[in-house]
Amino acid sequence: MPGEIYVPELGESVADATVGQWLKKEGDTVEAGEPLVELETDKINFEVEAESDGVLESIAKGEGETVNVGEVIGTIGAGDGAAGGDGVAAPQAEEEETAEEAEAGPTGDGGEAEEEESEPERREAVGEEAEEVTEADGHRASPSVRKLAREYDIELSEVSGSGSGGRVTKEDVERLIRDRYSAPAGGPKEKTSTEAPERRQREEAPAAQDGRGALEERVRLSRRRQTIAKRLVEAQQTAAMLTTFNEADMSAVMDLRNRRKERFQERHDGVRLGFMSFFTKAAIGALKAFPKVNAELQEDELVLKSYYDIGVAVSTDEGLVVPVVRNADKKSFAEIEGDIADLGRRARNGKLGLEELRGGTFTITNGGIFGSLNSTPILNVPQVAILGMHKIQERPVVVDGEIQIRPMMYLALSYDHRIVDGAEAVSFLVRIKDLIEDPEALLLEG
Repeated sequence: MPGEIYVPELGESVADATVGQWLKKEGDTVEAGEPLVELETDKINFEVEAESDGVLESIAKGEGETVNVGEVIGTIGAGDGAAGGDGVAAPQAEEEETAEEAEAGPTGDGGEAEEEESEPERREAVGEEAEEVTEADGHRASPSVRKLAREYDIELSEVSGSGSGGRVTKEDVERLIRDRYSAPAGGPKEKTSTEAPERRQREEAPAAQDGRGALEERVRLSRRRQTIAKRLVEAQQTAAMLTTFNEADMSAVMDLRNRRKERFQERHDGVRLGFMSFFTKAAIGALKAFPKVNAELQEDELVLKSYYDIGVAVSTDEGLVVPVVRNADKKSFAEIEGDIADLGRRARNGKLGLEELRGGTFTITNGGIFGSLNSTPILNVPQVAILGMHKIQERPVVVDGEIQIRPMMYLALSYDHRIVDGAEAVSFLVRIKDLIEDPEALLLEG
């Protein structure tokens, strides 16, 4: 018996997924534990592995289709090569038998050759084996053919059936569609947009743009990208989002880092001392001073949180993800740097679990690694604030009445004005600035 491939449990509160990419084709040999298909959820992608050796016998759900937990998306056959067995040998034997019959040629008792089934009819019959061909209004057709006719507003009485027994085939309907929508300039006028189905309009649109359709490519949006788009729009539509800016002199942090980074890396098994641990500690110090920035609005109640799970935005090939450093207030600089490096690496390799993306009380995003000088980050709802770091750039600043060249970074804090007042947001960002410019204070404040 074939082994069925099921959609596994996807995690708490995740009921469905999208088939992203089949890593094997029908007929391919597979081994137990080998990845078969990649499924996409709102937050992560993961691979479904084969539970036994065999051959991928069938694929029930194609790329882009939505599947639910426990649903069968394919089958694995034994693949033992035995004709008539449960593997794939039986279909191969049927193909050989068909080839032998074709070579022998059609014969009949009366010396009159039997009529061969045409190639289009054979293909149609094979494709409709799983469908019941029904008769309605005197016309025989499968459900899929009837659906195609309805989509293009075609009556089956208009179609001449070329299948066995006068059955209307898919090719018959497609032929009429081509004739109807490809009339010459001097011929009958094409149906209006209200008569032609919406799908037809989408397919024909590129051709009408001076032949530029050949220069366009249509790419299916991944499940994650669709979710990112929805959440960004949701943040802008539901929150009273505002951004305040400041700048920090990075001289003290950079000096401390340059003096300590080699010893730090040796002491902590290769963990590098970066800027993210400084900003994480500074953010925690500011959150403790301004607890509403570490809150969440639930209907008409404000949930104030006394734990600090800091989300760190990571850019991947499939979009932005925000893994969470749990209980960051209880961790050392080395532990924070190690967690961020590990989460970032696994995010880019698609190996994060749902639990590592869930929750978070405050988010930090660093556009500076891409060269951004300033930006207005969008809230990671339901959080009420997000800190944006940017590129460090040497600029002339006035220090003690003198113009000096200092490494400066613009900071941006986007916040939900429904929860956080402007004065509170500005004071929060100033606290981060002060802690960054005096990193020794992080030992006490962060």
